[in-house]
Amino acid sequence: MNIRRLMPTTALVGAAALGLTTLTACSSNVDDGRTDGKLDVVTSFYPLQFLAQRIGGSAIHVSSLTKPGVEPHDLEISPRQTADLSEAGLVVYLKGLQPSVDRAIAQAEPRHVADAASYTTLEDHGTEVEGDHDHGGEGGHGDEGEEGHEGHAHSGDAAADPHIWLDPVRYAQVAKGVGKALEKADPDHATTYKKNTTALVKELTTLDQDFRSGLKDRSSDTFITTHAAFGYLAERYGLRQEAISGLDPESEPSPARIKGLHSVAKKDKVNTVFFETLVSDRTAKTLAGDLHLRTDVLDPIEGIGDKSKGDDYIQVMRSNLKALQKALGTK
Repeated sequence: MNIRRLMPTTALVGAAALGLTTLTACSSNVDDGRTDGKLDVVTSFYPLQFLAQRIGGSAIHVSSLTKPGVEPHDLEISPRQTADLSEAGLVVYLKGLQPSVDRAIAQAEPRHVADAASYTTLEDHGTEVEGDHDHGGEGGHGDEGEEGHEGHAHSGDAAADPHIWLDPVRYAQVAKGVGKALEKADPDHATTYKKNTTALVKELTTLDQDFRSGLKDRSSDTFITTHAAFGYLAERYGLRQEAISGLDPESEPSPARIKGLHSVAKKDKVNTVFFETLVSDRTAKTLAGDLHLRTDVLDPIEGIGDKSKGDDYIQVMRSNLKALQKALGTK
C-alpha cells in the first residue's frame, strides 16, 4: 500500500487558495507524479503539448499551462498552476519563451523537467527591426546561437529566437528529446515512447520535404509578417522574413521601420502582408492597405484556437505552406 496516497490532497488545494506559490518538502511527496497509474505531464504551451500528446499517447495525462486562444508570451502563472508543476511527473517547457513559467519551475522544483531549448540549437535572428534588415535566408545553418539558451528571447534586445518549432527539422530534434525525457520519467512505457517518437519524427521529416519541394521555383524570397516568429523557417528554406515588430508580438514598429517595409515591398515585389490569429492584425492591415497588398494568415502556431486553419500542428503548418506558396509565387 502506498502510504503517501492516503495523505489528504486538501492541504495542497488550501495552499493554492491562500496564494502560496511554494510547497513544503513533505507535501511534494503526496504522490508519485501519476494519476490513475498514468504519468502526469504538464507542458508550457501548445507546440510542446502536441509533442507530449503524440509521443505519450494513452500512457500519459497531458495538460498545458497556456489555455487555447491565449498568447503564450502573456501568460502569468497562478498558485494552483505552480502546485501542479510540483505534483507533475514531467514538466516540458521552452526556457526563455515565458519568463513566468521559468520562475514557477524554479520555485516548484518538479521531479523531471524537459527544456526544449536544450535539444536543439537556438540562434539570434535579431530583434532590431528599425531599418531594412535581412532576417534569415541569406545566412547559413550555423550553430553559433547556442549560447542563447539562457537568454530571455522576448526581452527587447538581441537575444535567442525561441520559435524553434516552426522549423520541422529542429522540431523533430525536440521531439526526440521529449521522447527520451518521457522514457526517463516513466521507464515502464519506454517502448511505447520510442515507437511513437519514431513515427512522429518520420511525419516531421515528410513535412520538411514537402516544404522544400513546395517552395521551389518561386518568384520571390521575401515575405512580410506581423512579428519575427519565422526566422528558423526562413533560414531552413532560404526565405527572407521581414517583420513589422521584432520577436515581441506586442511591440509597436517605429516610423522608420514602416518606411523600410514600404521600400522592401516595392523592391522585392511583395504581394502579401501576413498577420496572425492570436495577436492584433491592425498594423498588418494598415500596412497592406497603404501598399495596396493583400493580407493572409501565417500562423506561428503558439496555440490552436477557433481561427486556426487546422486542428493540430501538422495541419496548420501545411496551411502555412499553402499561404507561402501563394505569396511567393511558386509555379
